[in-house]
Amino acid sequence: MSRAPLDLLRPLAALLLLTACDDMGSQPRYDHYEASKLFRDGKALQAPPEGTVARDAPARLAALTTRPQMTRALLERGRERFGIYCTPCHGYAGDGRGTVPARGFPQPPTFHQPRLRDVPSVYFVDVITDGYGVMYAYADRVRPADRWAIAAYIRALQLSQMAAVADLPEEDRRQLAAEEGRR
Repeated sequence: MSRAPLDLLRPLAALLLLTACDDMGSQPRYDHYEASKLFRDGKALQAPPEGTVARDAPARLAALTTRPQMTRALLERGRERFGIYCTPCHGYAGDGRGTVPARGFPQPPTFHQPRLRDVPSVYFVDVITDGYGVMYAYADRVRPADRWAIAAYIRALQLSQMAAVADLPEEDRRQLAAEEGRR
């Protein structure tokens, strides 16, 4: 029975030690836009030195400039990312009739117009990266590889919307004819 008081003292001692370690909560530091005597311009927030390169910058640049091979997995990833980031404005079919323009915001152009059907795929990657018109940049939200996947999916949407009935397999043509007959 002599162990019971020790069992109670251990958690109490640990609790006392934890409350004494609050030095990290009150370290001296500068806030972003606070004045500082450390630098000549008197600002605490400084631009990185010229020539500074982020650790992942070469890999990100390679992913942006290297078009991946077209695969089913790439299209599936593009469909998923398009559904997350693009459909609110561009709609599921890429026609620019998403929920955001339906609520009064400017309607984006349809991906099915000749101008956008004729641009290279890197154009869509660049627009996702830098924004265009009222569309802001998604570079901080969409990884470079996913930008290519979205561009591939936009191409698939363009093909699906402009496919000729004669190009469809026989079974799909019969199904389409049956649906047309029901209308």
